[in-house]
Amino acid sequence: MESVALVTGSARRIGATIVRTLHASGMRVIIHYRGSQTEAETLAAELNQARPESAALLQADLDDPDAVRALASAAMAAFGRLDLLVNNASSFYPTPVESATDDDWTRLIHSNLRAPFILSQSLAPALREQQGCIINIVDVYAEKPLSQHTLYCMAKAGLAMMTKSLARELGPDIRVNGVSPGPILWPESGQMNQDAITDATALKRCGRPEDIADAVQWLAQDAGFVTGQILAVDGGRSLSLQGS
Repeated sequence: MESVALVTGSARRIGATIVRTLHASGMRVIIHYRGSQTEAETLAAELNQARPESAALLQADLDDPDAVRALASAAMAAFGRLDLLVNNASSFYPTPVESATDDDWTRLIHSNLRAPFILSQSLAPALREQQGCIINIVDVYAEKPLSQHTLYCMAKAGLAMMTKSLARELGPDIRVNGVSPGPILWPESGQMNQDAITDATALKRCGRPEDIADAVQWLAQDAGFVTGQILAVDGGRSLSLQGS
């Protein structure tokens, strides 16, 4: 029976590439989205045309804990099993300390940290049954802060620790790892100094969404003795986080 992956925030950008890569490897996929319904439906139609009944769609607002728990239940109902959870969905925007609000806490902490924990908690029994794994999409800024993004960096740092802590708690049945992207796709709000960041990257270029998707696939399918690790896929960006 085909394995099943749930990828949050996967209607577009890096999440969609992760879904396509896992689907091409033979997995059935559950595409989660919040507001990108058209993109999600287009992606599901593309995958189901390639392999009938291999992709499902689920909508949920990850800022709402009850909606996250409902998402977990719906994911199990989609194909009756789960082998891989990829916590990819993320909110990202600056929060200067003098203007950060309670709403910013809700948007940045819930989507980047609380929702991944609730999904991991809720889906652990199903993943344990399949000897499955969890992969969290972290960030190089979990280790070294990005100016004026304190809440985002705090959330991703928490996600990094959650990755390591759950690896201990859920082993030996479930492996838990992370992928930490560097410059792959620029934020759509355009608030980053792209030239400076690229120059500070050892490979002097941006990566591709496929670089992240390939790392996720490797950790999920080929790295059976790897757990509690966060793989930086950043072209050497984490060696020098200047110019941010």
